[in-house]
Amino acid sequence: MRIWNSALVLAALAAVAILASCEPASENTNTTATSSASPLIAQELKVVPRPSSIEEMMKQRGEQDKASPSLRIVTPAKNAVINGSTVEVKLDLSGELKGYMPHKDPATGKGNHIHVILDNQPYEAYYELGQPFEMRNVAEGKHTLRVFPSRPWHESFKNDGAFQMVTFTVKGGGDAAKPTTTKDGQKMASPAQSPAASASPTPAKEGKDFATKSNAGEVDATKPLLTYSRPKGEYTGADSEAIMIDFWLTNGKLQSEGGDYRVRYTIDGGAPRFIDTWNPIWLSGWASGKHTVKVELVDKSGQVVENGGYNSTTREINVVKQ
Repeated sequence: MRIWNSALVLAALAAVAILASCEPASENTNTTATSSASPLIAQELKVVPRPSSIEEMMKQRGEQDKASPSLRIVTPAKNAVINGSTVEVKLDLSGELKGYMPHKDPATGKGNHIHVILDNQPYEAYYELGQPFEMRNVAEGKHTLRVFPSRPWHESFKNDGAFQMVTFTVKGGGDAAKPTTTKDGQKMASPAQSPAASASPTPAKEGKDFATKSNAGEVDATKPLLTYSRPKGEYTGADSEAIMIDFWLTNGKLQSEGGDYRVRYTIDGGAPRFIDTWNPIWLSGWASGKHTVKVELVDKSGQVVENGGYNSTTREINVVKQ
């Protein structure tokens, strides 16, 4: 009798397991992502308005945010051939500035600045245009330099003339086993790494976030080009409450503006979402830990638009909740 009762118990348990396995999966994939730092912590990301702290900063800045700053890359010149591993960057700023001028406030460590991007690396902030900006230990080969003006909270200006790009070639370049840096030691590109290492770059604080070394692909200046700007680095305290996604779009319009393209973003490998208007968005609901952010330019069929490999970019950031 005991053997027969045990068999009934086992059969009942098996039936429960089968029924549980047949339950439908959660349909939350559009709103839920999982932190890469801890698979047990789910996060509900949602688009929120511009943070009130930034709104207040904008009021204090007067007309600056209505400026139309224009940049010109003086050096390196278009298609320049540079002998040696040091590349000097000189920029000319003009346009309707309305008080806009790059400068870092010593008290806050923030201020207007220029985003300087070597190839498809994370940008380096250039605050003082009157001081030289050097890229040292640049690898031999073809490179692309992209620049555009930014606000203290790293939102880019999107007016005509703000974005500039040149391609140049380095001969007798630097040591590929060492990083590319600025003259102040800020890293603009890491040494070449193995594919496994390059898949997960180490995030760092502002100005020191970088990925693996990458020479330029064959970028066509006449084709649509998405330039990844934010998010980048580490977010702590109030900065971790709402994190901005921002980018520069060249030679193309998004669908809500009568164009053929969409910007697709994916957080931690979750369900893709889309941006159809060329404006930054802010996302809240981040879990503490490391996260991957992928931003892509796609066509009407959802295919990534090819241009040197730059229209699909992934960065890793670190969110620290206090």
